[in-house]
Amino acid sequence: MTGTTFVNDARVMAKGQVTIPKNVRAALGVSTGDRVTFIVDGNNVRVINSAAYALMRFQEQMQGEAEKAGITSEEQIDEWITQSRREANLNEGHD
Repeated sequence: MTGTTFVNDARVMAKGQVTIPKNVRAALGVSTGDRVTFIVDGNNVRVINSAAYALMRFQEQMQGEAEKAGITSEEQIDEWITQSRREANLNEGHD
């Protein structure tokens, strides 16, 4: 259902609660216990999976950081990840 445009509505209950319709939950990839984020822009509100929103924001914040660190290829990224994991494993052994 991702990428599909559709309209659905729901009733606001006395305490401001709304049940997210099943097809909307499926499109967002959320289920019981997951969190959603509301993005309000004037009279418009977007509902987004909170995990996806956090990842998107993190990616925006990190944009350009690899280049600043001199990492310019996929191979360098792989090397950096491997080295970071090795260092983490060494540090876990010294706690």
